[in-house]
Amino acid sequence: MSSKSIEELIAISEIISDEPAKIGEFALPELMAIACSREVKDSDIVFAGTGLPMVGIMTANLLHAPHAALIYEAGICDGKTMHTPMSVCDGRACYMASTLGGLVDTFAYYLQRGYVSLGFLGGAAIDQFGGVNVTCLGGNYFKPDNRLTGSGGNSDIGTMAKRTVFIMLQEKRRFVERNEYTTTPGWWCWDWKTREWKPKREALKNSPFADCGPEAVVTNMGIFRFDEKGIMYLESCHPGVTIEKIKNNCNFDINTSMLKGETRYPTYRELFVLREFVDPELIFISERPEYPEEIRNLL
Repeated sequence: MSSKSIEELIAISEIISDEPAKIGEFALPELMAIACSREVKDSDIVFAGTGLPMVGIMTANLLHAPHAALIYEAGICDGKTMHTPMSVCDGRACYMASTLGGLVDTFAYYLQRGYVSLGFLGGAAIDQFGGVNVTCLGGNYFKPDNRLTGSGGNSDIGTMAKRTVFIMLQEKRRFVERNEYTTTPGWWCWDWKTREWKPKREALKNSPFADCGPEAVVTNMGIFRFDEKGIMYLESCHPGVTIEKIKNNCNFDINTSMLKGETRYPTYRELFVLREFVDPELIFISERPEYPEEIRNLL
């Protein structure tokens, strides 16, 4: 943590360059958190979970989305935390909050009434249509090889937020063609009336949530989005990650035809805000490469 006062850090942040940092000057988790922050719009109401989602929304609040409101499922609405909370129940998340309630408030009053425009979620596995599994792996539901944590708010948020961004580690066993169990439906879901898989917009036709679904997936290898058919494609590779490596860590044929290139590097200002204001205690991002000399001199 810097020995500078908050006022001094604010003054420094205003003169730091918006130029992209160089390779070696940022850590992979920092790149992922800042990529998440760029998904936030100033008008968003964001439902976020513990970890990098917290880091991402707080970074966005301090940089380009000061009016975005953050909701934690524990019941905290629109807090303006100074430092990253340890969890969604941490009292630091309550600072300057508009309301303090409980699960009924966040899920029933905000999410289920359609106010949440962006959800940040994780998952154990994700399929090519953005469906997520956080329930069980292998065997069957009643006797799986691995019983996971279960939905929590994953299914509700992923179904009812207008856009959802998933933050996940990428492995071949995690990126699958079709989930063994779908906790949170993606752009294709099970139609219980006809008992078949259908595009979500068809299966949930006339529902207020027919157009709600995954917008992006941020992994340790790249950023993925979804085409007009609701199928995942690769948008960018993180520095040093090849298309071949990404394909080898997908259990389906990932579309790379719309690849734009490398993921945008964090800027020096984004890194400074993340490190000095958002997570100075290294709660979620413990790896921190050294600043270039000109920023070290300012500190």
